[in-house]
Amino acid sequence: MAVAGPTGPALSREEVDRALARLGAEHEAVESSLLALQDHAGRRLLEGAELTGVTKSRWAVAEQLITRLWTHFDVYTDVLTTARELRARRRWPTQGELTELTDLLRGSGVTLPGGGTLALAPALAPAAARLSEQLSLTELVDRMNGWYAEALDVVVTADAVWSALPARIDLLAAELQRTRSLAHSVGVRPGEHPSGDDLEQITHELTSLRAEVISDPLAFWNGASPSSAPGGGRPDTARYDRAARALEEVRREIEAVLDVRQDAEQRLMRVRDVLSRADRTLNEARQARVEVLSKIAGSDVPAVSGPPTALYEQLSAAADQRRRAQWHRLSPLLESLEERSEEELLRARESLTAVTAPLAVRAELRGRLDAYKAKVARHGLAEDPFLTERYDDARRRLWSAPCDLMAAEEAVLRYQRAVAETLSPPAGAAAHEPTDRRGES
Repeated sequence: MAVAGPTGPALSREEVDRALARLGAEHEAVESSLLALQDHAGRRLLEGAELTGVTKSRWAVAEQLITRLWTHFDVYTDVLTTARELRARRRWPTQGELTELTDLLRGSGVTLPGGGTLALAPALAPAAARLSEQLSLTELVDRMNGWYAEALDVVVTADAVWSALPARIDLLAAELQRTRSLAHSVGVRPGEHPSGDDLEQITHELTSLRAEVISDPLAFWNGASPSSAPGGGRPDTARYDRAARALEEVRREIEAVLDVRQDAEQRLMRVRDVLSRADRTLNEARQARVEVLSKIAGSDVPAVSGPPTALYEQLSAAADQRRRAQWHRLSPLLESLEERSEEELLRARESLTAVTAPLAVRAELRGRLDAYKAKVARHGLAEDPFLTERYDDARRRLWSAPCDLMAAEEAVLRYQRAVAETLSPPAGAAAHEPTDRRGES
């Protein structure tokens, strides 16, 4: 039975060998992790960057942690080397050697030098402030794991932001430059067009955003560290996304201006055509009004407005802007002209309809009168004196100038009633017996 020591019963030879094998594998894993951290691209970028804000303060702590990690690892290596040399003295170690190995592998026999207090790491400051301290290998590894995780968190997070945002900002900046060139070609410039001012604002925002991302990447991270569970966090792209949306809106505006440049002449010709049709319709309405006033008595005929002078002036201004290649000004003016010219044509047509309404009523009454005369002829009553009298009265009123529409309509209605009564004799009368209404007025 092994003799008990300050750390409990001494380990057996087999237990020592197993412990040394486990510690050796653990040592290799720690060394690999530290070397990977040392060679990490994010760490090299952090060392060479001019940091600000939260990244500057957290990297200052992480740098101290990395330095102390190597110091602790060297102590860990020395203890493991000492234990291996002690075990290698003989195949079957003595009881004293087993007790010494047990104290090295399980006891608090690891002596660590103290150091300066770590900034922003109060939980670690007491250990660092002491001149020296005694730990077990297990406690040493646990401490190294904690420090490693904290340092890795800073390195990996900064690297993730730097890998994501600056490249995207650069691509957007290149697109911004192309849009600025395109905008300049169509006259969209700062101070002269809202989109030109927007481009300036986006340029300043991207320049500022890139500088802030480079100097303080940790300020652009949301959620957990990328070194933790997958999907735990991501770079904060809110400002980038806003700039991208703003640029897309400006790009669509520039494309609209380009479309104007390509088809401005055709659109101007269409506007001229619509205004010309509106003008002709108004002329027709004015002529019709004169005719109505001369041919229809007592009609309330609405006045007809003059030609759309203001629209013709705007059309002339649009043509001048096209000659001067002022596409950014022509674009909204053309849209307004297209809308207002269609409205003018509709108004002219409505005016013509309102003016010619009495003539349309007279034409409808004339058509109705002729239709009833034809109906009378089909029934063999074309020579009926009563119906002929009523017909002649209505016709005289409709074809007189000026025509009294109310009196003419009443005459047509009297003729219609007379025809209806003639074709439908009263009940009890013989179908062949003629009806004498000459006494009616």
